[in-house]
Amino acid sequence: MSDHAALVVIIAAVALLYATAGQAGGTAFLAVMALAKVPAEQIRPTALLLNIVAAGYATAWLWRHGAIDWSLLLRFLAAALPAAFVGGLIVLEGPVYFLLTGLLLLAAAGWMVLGGAVDSDGGRSIGHGPALLAGGATGFLAGLTGMGGGVFLAPVMIALGWASPRQAAAFSAPYILANSIIGFAGVAAAGQQPAPGIVAYAAAALAGAAFGSAIGGRWMSNRHTRYMLALILAVAGVQLLLR
Repeated sequence: MSDHAALVVIIAAVALLYATAGQAGGTAFLAVMALAKVPAEQIRPTALLLNIVAAGYATAWLWRHGAIDWSLLLRFLAAALPAAFVGGLIVLEGPVYFLLTGLLLLAAAGWMVLGGAVDSDGGRSIGHGPALLAGGATGFLAGLTGMGGGVFLAPVMIALGWASPRQAAAFSAPYILANSIIGFAGVAAAGQQPAPGIVAYAAAALAGAAFGSAIGGRWMSNRHTRYMLALILAVAGVQLLLR
C-alpha cells in the first residue's frame, strides 16, 4: 500500500472513531498529517478542511434527527466565534504549542472520568452568563490550538452537569463546524493551501464520519460515549506531548 493510500485509510479510521463521540477528529488529523510528513504550511488548512467535512456530515445527521439545540448552540457561539478569532491571532512556538495542547487534552480526559460526569438523559439549565463564559473560554482555546473547540466544551458541559455525554456529543459537531469554518477562513486569508490529495482525504473523512455517526447515535450508551471521548482525548494528548 502506498503512503497516500495508507493516509486515506488512516483518515477514514480517525474520522469514524471520533464521530462515535461527536467529535470531528481535528486533533488526530493534525497528528496524522505531521507523521505523514505533509509540509508544515499544508497541515493546518488540510486538517481544518477535514474537520469541516467530518463535522459538517455529523451536523447534518444530527439535524435530520432533531438532536441539536440551536438556541443553546447560538448562545455559546456568540462568545466562542470572536474569541476563537482572537485566539487565532496568537502564535505559539512549536514546543510550547504541543505542551499546552497536550496537557489541556489530558486534563479534559481526566475530568471526563473523575469529575463526576452525569450519565443520565437530563442536564441542568444553562444561564446566558455561564454559556457566554464557557463559549468564550473554549472558543479562545480553539483558536489558540487550532482545534474545533468541541474537545474542550464537551467535557465542561458533562462535568458541570449541563448535558449528558450523548447530549454533549450532539452539541459538539455543530460547535466544531462553526469554529473550523472561521479558522479555515483565517488560514486561507493568510495564503495557506491544503495538501494536493485533499479530495481523497476529504472523501475518506466523510465516509468515516458517516459510519461513526451511525454507530454513536444508535448503539452507544451515555457511559460508553463518555469513556470513548475520554480515551480519544487521552490518546491525542499523549501524541502531542510526544512531539
